[in-house]
Amino acid sequence: MTTKIRVAVIGCGSISKHRHIPEYAGNPNVELVAFVDPVIERAEAFAQQHGGKAFADVDAMLAEIKPDAVSVNTPNYLHAPISVKAANAGAHVLVEKPMAVTDEEAAGMIEAAKANGVKLMVAHNQRFMPPHVKAKQILESGVLGMVLTFRTSFGHPGPEGWSVDGAGSWFFRKEEAIMGAMGDLGVHKSDLIRWLLDDEVAEIGAFVGTLHKEGTKIDDNANCVLRMESGIIGSLVASWTYYKGEDNSTILWCEKGVMKIGTHPDDQVIVELRDGTVEKYKVGAISTNDKQETSGVIDAFVNSIVTDTAPPVPGEEGRKSLKVILSAFESQDTGRFVRIQN
Repeated sequence: MTTKIRVAVIGCGSISKHRHIPEYAGNPNVELVAFVDPVIERAEAFAQQHGGKAFADVDAMLAEIKPDAVSVNTPNYLHAPISVKAANAGAHVLVEKPMAVTDEEAAGMIEAAKANGVKLMVAHNQRFMPPHVKAKQILESGVLGMVLTFRTSFGHPGPEGWSVDGAGSWFFRKEEAIMGAMGDLGVHKSDLIRWLLDDEVAEIGAFVGTLHKEGTKIDDNANCVLRMESGIIGSLVASWTYYKGEDNSTILWCEKGVMKIGTHPDDQVIVELRDGTVEKYKVGAISTNDKQETSGVIDAFVNSIVTDTAPPVPGEEGRKSLKVILSAFESQDTGRFVRIQN
């Protein structure tokens, strides 16, 4: 019998409720030992359900419980400081995206994990979604030849329908969220396109703005033009105003045809070759706010600890995906294309 990994979940909002906590609870290698939330009742409810102890304060939890690993599922501005505290306390860290709100913070998190000999993983779940895994396999097979252009989009009606606090959520408070649709959805797509194409974003031009959400200075829409290091060009869209329903789709136009990912409700990956061949793959859905699928993130994080191997989305990868988003804001602010130093 192996010793179970003692995990503390920091932040008990929707992402913890729907993804982290049930997935940890379902992992045979994990014991949930602590829940932390400033609204102590939320932490207490999960402690009653899963065992472990409830805390309102991170420092008190780390000192008393000394967990082996933590999930950091807090408002964005706390991701870096809490991750560094946890690493300094000797805990492996799984942090929600965006991993930080500045590049300096991201670098500090990576450094803290290295200095303490712990793992740091960023919860970029799009890499684990079955349609995206299948799409990468198809790309690597060479059947489509070179990717030339792409469009990747992620939009939904906004966090008010998802967050435990509804319209009063921290997602809309600039000082806590720092960034809106771009930090929530855009960073998923910058990570996905980097991973799918095995390529880095070299340059970005972006329009980022608040078009419809009232009483907030947080961005609710972004439309970006990207040029990859290989020369591939494409667009990245993030939106909190897709009121008719969620869209998480990517289309890759290639030398020998086109691949459509997440554009059809049943055929999650469609390959249309120039010779007229059409291949459709039913590989399992992409998780949505309305229909939760297992993210794959928790099992991958736990597995990296159990096997003492590098996590599949290390801090360095999260940092590169964050840089794309930060550069989009810089482009909006300056009215110029921004070169990204990788």
